[in-house]
Amino acid sequence: MTAGGQERRLAILGRLLGQEAGFTTERLCQVCADVTGATGAGIMLMAGDIPRGSVCTTDTVSDVIEQLQYDLGEGPCVDAYNQDRPVFEPDLANPATPRWLAFTGPAVDAGARAVFGFPLQVGAVRLGALNLYNDRAGPLTGDQQTDALVMADVAAQAILLLQAEAPPEAVAVELETNANFQYVVHQATGMVAAQLEVTVSQALIRLRGHAFGNNRSLTDVARDVVERRLRFDGDSEKAQAS
Repeated sequence: MTAGGQERRLAILGRLLGQEAGFTTERLCQVCADVTGATGAGIMLMAGDIPRGSVCTTDTVSDVIEQLQYDLGEGPCVDAYNQDRPVFEPDLANPATPRWLAFTGPAVDAGARAVFGFPLQVGAVRLGALNLYNDRAGPLTGDQQTDALVMADVAAQAILLLQAEAPPEAVAVELETNANFQYVVHQATGMVAAQLEVTVSQALIRLRGHAFGNNRSLTDVARDVVERRLRFDGDSEKAQAS
C-alpha cells in the first residue's frame, strides 16, 4: 500500500474507532458515506450467488436500494460482487447503456440519481459489496474512487473480524444489530428447492419471478411459502387452502 493509501486507511480507522459508543455496523455505513462524500451508503452480504441481506444502511433511500437489489437480484452491489470489480452508474435516470431494468425505475423514484458498487473481499474470501448513492447525477472523482476502494477494504476486514467471533453456522450479534437478513426468504428458498428438486439458486429465481410477476415483495411471497399458503409444484405455483 502506498503512503497515501496508508494515510487514508488510518484516517478511516480513526473515524470508525474514535467514538465513545465504539464500533457498530451503523457507524461503519455512515463513515462509508462520509469518507467518500456520497449521499448515502449500504452494505450487502452475499454467499455464493445468494444474497444474505443488508448489514446496514444510512437512510431510507439506501434502505430502498438494498431491498430492491435483494428482491430483484440486480443492481450495483450484485454486479460488483459477481464481476469482482467496481461498478459505476453516474446517471441512473439516463444511463448511457440501460441495465438493471427492474431496479432502475424504483431506485430513481426513491431519490437515487447515481449509484456505485464496490466488492468486499479479503484475500480469496468474497463477502458482498458496498453500495454508494448520490442524489445528483455525476461520476465519482478520482479521490472519491480511491477513498471508496480503501473504505471497502476496511469494511470487508471489519465484517470478517466480527464474524470470526461468532459460533459456527451463526451470524455475529454485532452484524445482526442493524441488519435486515430476511431469514424467512432463506427458509422459503430451501422449501421451494425441495418442492421443485432444484438448486437453492434456481429456487430463489423462481421466488423472485413469482414476486415480480405478482407485484409483491419477495419477503411477502416467502412468508406465504413458509406458512404453507403457497406451494411451488412443477411449472406452477399453487395457493393452498387456509
